[in-house]
Amino acid sequence: MLNAVQYKLLAISRQEMQNGRLVFFQTHGNSMSKTKIEMIYADDDIIVINKPTGVSVTKDRSGAAELLDILNDQLGPQLSSRLRLVHRLDKHTSGVMILAKNKETQSKFSSYFEKKLVKKTYLALVTGIVPHQQGTIDTRLTRDRKNPAVMCVTRKKGKEAVTNWKLLADFGTIALLAVEPLTGRTHQIRVHLPGIGLPLAIDPLYGISRPLFLSDFKPNYRLGKGQIEKPLIDRLTLHAYQIEIIKATDKMSFPPTCHSERSEESHYHPDCFVSKLDKKFAATIKMLTKHNPNGLDAFTDPDNFSKIINARRLH
Repeated sequence: MLNAVQYKLLAISRQEMQNGRLVFFQTHGNSMSKTKIEMIYADDDIIVINKPTGVSVTKDRSGAAELLDILNDQLGPQLSSRLRLVHRLDKHTSGVMILAKNKETQSKFSSYFEKKLVKKTYLALVTGIVPHQQGTIDTRLTRDRKNPAVMCVTRKKGKEAVTNWKLLADFGTIALLAVEPLTGRTHQIRVHLPGIGLPLAIDPLYGISRPLFLSDFKPNYRLGKGQIEKPLIDRLTLHAYQIEIIKATDKMSFPPTCHSERSEESHYHPDCFVSKLDKKFAATIKMLTKHNPNGLDAFTDPDNFSKIINARRLH
């Protein structure tokens, strides 16, 4: 019978050394046919997708298929060749992304992001004791001199970075936060949260690479004879949950509706898009809710549990 520690040792073949630290990586197949991109919304100007974890928005050194390659395989070259990036997500961050179908729309939506007319809400599973119900992190970020792939906090140099966060659920040693980056710096959330003692529960680059197991928090957990405990989740615990267009500055109309709540007869762009959690992320939140001493009351607003599991708009 293997416990969580023994599982980690067995997983050594899926780990790599990075800057002297042992880093855990998920293994994803390189075949595009194995990756399916969920379509949240589409019209003549945009498509909105739920990007899976492990899919790079641009080409990287791994040689794995990038986002547009996968969409080309899924949607066909006639459509995918017209798609243009409006914003980006880290490779290992999952969640909602907007892509434009033409230059005019790309320019329009890019201006929304630049003018801070877009509100992005991420769900983050973190470790540590949450000191307050909510807060703001305002510390500048710059690239690490020794490793340009890593960002770090700096007092004087670097770029302004501001992140709002709010406690959604306190499960004890693990908490669920709603995080809103007001600026769009590389790895902003992943660097800011450790700075206040709340690192992501799994983040190979800036924190802990060990997966989460049910035995980590379920009292009196026992495995059957000969069974091996599998991790609840072994990916970056950060998900881009929701994008809201908070103000339109041109003739494009955005009625106050979320895509998941809008009428099918509407001819307008919805002003909000929500992306559901993948199965492991959702299952982890369910198990944390079930096995913490306070149950559903671990949520500051119990209604948010149902909203998150069912991919409904958070306010």
